[in-house]
Amino acid sequence: MRKNLGFTLVEIMIVVAIIGLLAAIAIPSFVKARNTSQQNACINNLREIDEAKKEWATAAKQTDGDSVTTDDVNDYIKGDTTPECPGGGAYTYGNIGSDPDCSVTTPTSHDFAG
Repeated sequence: MRKNLGFTLVEIMIVVAIIGLLAAIAIPSFVKARNTSQQNACINNLREIDEAKKEWATAAKQTDGDSVTTDDVNDYIKGDTTPECPGGGAYTYGNIGSDPDCSVTTPTSHDFAG
């Protein structure tokens, strides 16, 4: 009598097909979750910049429309530096009374309405 100790080609192909199907389902979900996470992190950074601008404006007795430099505002941000955009963009502080902006447009486009 001969014992069959290995797997047949059909069994291996079925396992590979199942793994491929699971990967096809999981990868788009992972990409979407990563993009959503980057959007939320960037919006929170914009919120932090906006609050720092408001604090600086109050301390420096500035009014709406006055210009802002990053060095002035960064003193009111944790770490004394501009936060890094997780999407690879750059932040624009804007004037007092205007919302800060991020240069990222795709794939994680987002807006901040402070």
